[in-house]
Amino acid sequence: MTTVRAVMTGQLVAVEPSTNLIEAAGAMSTARVGSVLVMRGGSLAGIFTERDIMRALSDSPSADAGRVSHVERWMTPDPTTIGPEATAGEALDVMLSGGFRHLPVIEGGVVVGVVSMRDLVRVIAKP
Repeated sequence: MTTVRAVMTGQLVAVEPSTNLIEAAGAMSTARVGSVLVMRGGSLAGIFTERDIMRALSDSPSADAGRVSHVERWMTPDPTTIGPEATAGEALDVMLSGGFRHLPVIEGGVVVGVVSMRDLVRVIAKP
């Protein structure tokens, strides 16, 4: 059975809680990912995704939201996580039941990666 460790992305894309939306979107675009980890003092504080950008911009009466709004306001705080030895199927179950597409991977209290719905579908769909 394929583990999360085998399919996760180990290259972490992270921002601080005070990062504005434009900077976070730029980090996602540069890394070609759909989420960034929000780290506070080396610890996972939240996760900020493409959906959060859309929610923030659609909720703002002004186009200035991207420059002045911080990810901390729109992120999912204390996100659900999974261990690297969980199976791909277990990770998929967690994502489907939680309604999200990105799952931080924690080992020994430290973030070691992120697994996405796309990562899991690639593995599950292989013959």
